[in-house]
Amino acid sequence: TPFIQEQYMSTLAKQLINKDFGGQSVNPLEVSRFSPADIRVAIQALMGEERIDLAYALGDAGLALYPDSEDMLAITSLLAVMAQDWPQAVDLLRQLMEMQQGHATVFTHAMLIRSLRCNLEYAAGFEAARDALGVFPDHPELIKEYQELSMAMGLSAA
Repeated sequence: TPFIQEQYMSTLAKQLINKDFGGQSVNPLEVSRFSPADIRVAIQALMGEERIDLAYALGDAGLALYPDSEDMLAITSLLAVMAQDWPQAVDLLRQLMEMQQGHATVFTHAMLIRSLRCNLEYAAGFEAARDALGVFPDHPELIKEYQELSMAMGLSAA
């Protein structure tokens, strides 16, 4: 219900919705008093409210403020995937995985592989799939991505 959603919506998301930026830009100075985790939660709340343009604007502001934040890299890479901005998604996901130093989740690996494939970087996607399978050898989604990239490159899927 809207009342329950209102209770759980972050303070930042409420403030941004009440100002009704109309999907324009969000001033990083207004956002700077919030932590990267607060901004991530606000972006998730905005997405739940279907305030997509405002979520993207907040993501841009948050990334400008906290370019080395795992929270910001994770949420803005997801936003880039949703927007089908493949070059941006690849760049952010690579930064995120570098920051995670070998501790990236299956989901992060899969998003990078898919983003590379959608960006027509088949060889890089194939390498990323091979690397991901080295960490998660039995994961069906990674196996499927590896096989699809193998076929796209004319290689044996074995």
